[in-house]
Amino acid sequence: MSLEYWFMFPIAMVIATIAMASGVEGATFFTPLFILGLGLPAEVAIGVGLITEVFGFASGVLSYVKKKLIDYRLGLTMLMMTVPLALVGTFLAGYVPGEILKIMLGIGLIAIASTFLKTPDHEKVQALDFEIVQRNQETAPKTTLVTAEGENISYTVCNRAEGGVLGGIGALFIGMLSTGLGEMNGYFFLKRCRVPSKVSIATSVFIVAITALAASVGHVFTFVQSGPQTLMLVGSIVIFTIPGVLIGGQIGPKVASSISPRTLELMMAVLFILVAVLMLSTTIVSMRS
Repeated sequence: MSLEYWFMFPIAMVIATIAMASGVEGATFFTPLFILGLGLPAEVAIGVGLITEVFGFASGVLSYVKKKLIDYRLGLTMLMMTVPLALVGTFLAGYVPGEILKIMLGIGLIAIASTFLKTPDHEKVQALDFEIVQRNQETAPKTTLVTAEGENISYTVCNRAEGGVLGGIGALFIGMLSTGLGEMNGYFFLKRCRVPSKVSIATSVFIVAITALAASVGHVFTFVQSGPQTLMLVGSIVIFTIPGVLIGGQIGPKVASSISPRTLELMMAVLFILVAVLMLSTTIVSMRS
């Protein structure tokens, strides 16, 4: 293994902090960085992004487990749909040319940016949380969580089938492109499934972590088949990104409560659009030459 990618340690720590604070997959940042910054082939960048993301989200999951904010029943229901489709996406990625994967990723980043621009501000999220509380005062809630701080959060999950379908679509894309699931989960859980915002984010992180783990296993199998050179390249990167995301995964949940989520989302929307334009333009130019 080589030490030439040492600089990925602090970068990975920052990315994981942002990812955990927003509920967005870390690979949404890592994969374009690996393609544009490190010049990795798309299929390798996607796999390395997922492997790195798994460790970052696992660290974040531990934080939310300690806070007792994860709805495991909802999470396991979603995983029955997301895990198989993530494996399907990983399989399909092996048959799609790298340039096409880059174009798909660029379009996906623009789509993610658009969801951030449409995401409600803090006041609207508070209003939705209040509606959930009012609704459950009128009808007996089916789920009650008691957080580590002793707070009782009660609600009834709605539109489970719709959530499963959207989660499955997101999982298919996470297998192919390393991103797409987390962006679909967070606000959908709050707006359509009527899950309080704290639980929505924590449960989304739990679902993404396990789904990404399943998808990354498929990519590791592909790396093994590619030979020792690919494995050495992957190892030289992850020895720095994994420690970085483990640290960032612990910092992220603390950051989430100290900065404006709306400001963070708007900044990421602009960043993703710029990266998408750069990726699409360079890919199209290379295909024409």
